[in-house]
Amino acid sequence: MRFYQSGYTKESNRLARIRRAVKSRAPHFGVNKQREIARLLYEISKREKTLPQKLISEAQFENYKVLKTILLARRFPEATRQKEALRPYLPDFSFSQVSSVNLKRALFSPKKIFVEQGLEFSEIVRRLKKAFPAIPIEKIPSLKEYQGMRKGLSIGDYNRRSEKVFVVAQKDDYFKKCPCTAGAQGCGYHIFNCGFGCVFECTYCFLQQYTNTPGIVLPANLDAYFDALKHYQKSGMRCGTGEFSDSLALDSITGYSKSIIDFFKNIPEVTFEFKTKSTQIAHLLEESPRGNIVVSWSLNPQKMIDQNEFFTPALNERLKAAQECRRAGYRIGFHFDPLIYYPGWRKDYENVVSRIFDFLSPDCIAWISLGTFRCSPSLKPILEARFPSNSILDGELFLGNDNKLRYSFAARRDMYRHLLTTIRKFSKKIWVYLCMEDRAMHKAVKNEQ
Repeated sequence: MRFYQSGYTKESNRLARIRRAVKSRAPHFGVNKQREIARLLYEISKREKTLPQKLISEAQFENYKVLKTILLARRFPEATRQKEALRPYLPDFSFSQVSSVNLKRALFSPKKIFVEQGLEFSEIVRRLKKAFPAIPIEKIPSLKEYQGMRKGLSIGDYNRRSEKVFVVAQKDDYFKKCPCTAGAQGCGYHIFNCGFGCVFECTYCFLQQYTNTPGIVLPANLDAYFDALKHYQKSGMRCGTGEFSDSLALDSITGYSKSIIDFFKNIPEVTFEFKTKSTQIAHLLEESPRGNIVVSWSLNPQKMIDQNEFFTPALNERLKAAQECRRAGYRIGFHFDPLIYYPGWRKDYENVVSRIFDFLSPDCIAWISLGTFRCSPSLKPILEARFPSNSILDGELFLGNDNKLRYSFAARRDMYRHLLTTIRKFSKKIWVYLCMEDRAMHKAVKNEQ
């Protein structure tokens, strides 16, 4: 297992020094202007590994506008060079030791299991009792009522989400269309909304924004999903798990995959996908799938896995699991999402693509998706609080047309073109699609597809 120091002390000290320096050097700036300048100086200092005092002492400025322009050009050099319209997001923030992630915790070791009334004898509860015989079980009227009594959950509570499991009866919202960002060209995907919460710790995970979720939520009534799908399904539809939880990380306990595979054997006109970073494939290997089941893995260079995808299997372990699933009769998918822009990304991602085809032949790959790192503005301070020494936010991220933090159009285009060109060296036929991108981006990379 890979760990790193949270960096709480180092980064909180850096921020404190910067704020003192700004107050000393620009005492005439208002509170908001000091905050923005401190934020820019902090991000530059962290990325460049430069002393904050040196940055502020070197700056030559007549007023706030001049200083901000200088700092923006230094913080976003490539975007400035490309003359992109910069919409930086410079929120106030702080560090708290209690908010930092504990990367030495057990992957999944619940201390309490909460069960909605009427589900005490369900299959999922039986499995949980078998896996954790000493863990106390408490009956609750409903998850909604439990949440209502415990408002104001903190980042620290989210950090401890693996300590609580909630077994629920899902009553609606079984499926939903992929929530494409505003203006994005849709991929036609549908989410099989099976559970909520992930035991892995990925720096970029959007689930961190849901600090009102008290634990790992597991549905007890998969039959209700299957009944609902009979009315929801359309011929040719793609659907799958993995949006709000990893599809397989807890499958050795839940056994969901066996029921899902058994159900979808009888509806070959719908393609079902298990989307995962896990290698928990034992239950899959016990089944005899039809061609409408795809098992897909999220991939990144090992360097990025080490820095951003804690508790997850290594790249080679994921590819070996994909190879085993292929031998068992499954079609395979891969998701380069998020693609992370950093020095050396070209060669590193080339190597990942090459490794795919060391393990698998192109004809067994159902699809590959590409999506660069993006996040809502509200995730930025949460990510910083949980992972103070992260490097993923060092990239040139600013607000795009959909009001999400993104790399520049040029940077995203270059990443997509390079990945597509690399994939096409191995296969001209694999379906490769872009995730959460608008028509302009699709047009910009069309020739490589």
